[in-house]
Amino acid sequence: MKITRQKHAKKHLGFFRNHFGVREPYQILLDGTFCQAALRGRIQLREQLPRYLMGETQLCTTRCVLKELETLGKELYGAKLIAQKCQVRNCRHFKSAVSGSDCLLSMVEEGNPHHYFVATQDQNVSVKVKKSPGIPLMFIIQNTIVLDKPSPRTVAFVKAVESGQLVSVHEKESIKQLKEEQGLVRNPERRRRRRKKKVGGPNPLSCLKKKKKAPDAKSPASEKKRKRKRTRNRSTPKVPSEQQGVEA
Repeated sequence: MKITRQKHAKKHLGFFRNHFGVREPYQILLDGTFCQAALRGRIQLREQLPRYLMGETQLCTTRCVLKELETLGKELYGAKLIAQKCQVRNCRHFKSAVSGSDCLLSMVEEGNPHHYFVATQDQNVSVKVKKSPGIPLMFIIQNTIVLDKPSPRTVAFVKAVESGQLVSVHEKESIKQLKEEQGLVRNPERRRRRRKKKVGGPNPLSCLKKKKKAPDAKSPASEKKRKRKRTRNRSTPKVPSEQQGVEA
């Protein structure tokens, strides 16, 4: 019986791996109902889940689930201890907490980009999870962990993708990555970084002292300086004017 369950789990995992990009470590979101069922069935989740899924797993929960278990009192004290040992994932309900079921559903919205597994015993949550394609669902039945088969909505979505009518989220991510690697898509963050200019210091040319203007070559002051003084030749005596008239 155990071997048959593992074969089914392997088949379902291969389906989600090929069509929705589910990879190890498998991130499993637990709510309070799943933790309570594991406590009653004496199931060691950290030991049995990796063996059942044949891969590495990470047990996760949210703050809203922990808060809900705290408010429910002593009856779910054991379930609260199990949930407290899980990794706490950030949800969008920082200011006001919501119910654990609503919080888990919000974590797998928009195509389940983080590839979470939803582990719950709540039938309402299970029905809503099955309406969204690509979300693996887990529950406990007869003290054994079961990975549910892909829902009809998930199977129909995969068929539509294969026929070319739709593009899966996994394919969109791979296409975008290939375009970025080939340089076909420019990263807007790089554009913003290039546009930013560093604040520099003052212009070094403006810090230089002003040079004094050289005097103009055609100015009268320069002409006076360049004017050469005439000198009288004292070697030749001056002839008086009367003598010059006699000789004439």
